[in-house]
Amino acid sequence: MTEKQQFGRRGEELALAFYTGNKYTILEKNWQSNHLEVDIIAKNDEYIVFCEVKTRSGNAFGEPQQSVTKQKQQNIIRAANYYVLKHQIKLEVRFDIIAIIFNGEGYNLEHIPFAFTPKW
Repeated sequence: MTEKQQFGRRGEELALAFYTGNKYTILEKNWQSNHLEVDIIAKNDEYIVFCEVKTRSGNAFGEPQQSVTKQKQQNIIRAANYYVLKHQIKLEVRFDIIAIIFNGEGYNLEHIPFAFTPKW
């Protein structure tokens, strides 16, 4: 695993801890179907959440969530549609972003629920 992959994995572990600490059940980590991937799929009583995690060592090049392009959003939405149909999910779907910036020895985690929505 490269250093960049390890760095991203640290961010994903923090995001997983955030969801479990807020009473979500983790259904999948790094779920893939064909060429599509979702970092975290979680659920609570109300929603199934498809989350993209973005981790950075600073924000000199913008906030992490800004790197979730329209194309990336469309891919996550397509993956979510497939997952919901395959598993016959009846919960409302939500798309989140968790943006993490490491700063020195700490980090800042920003949870952005309803970060984007499908445009039907």
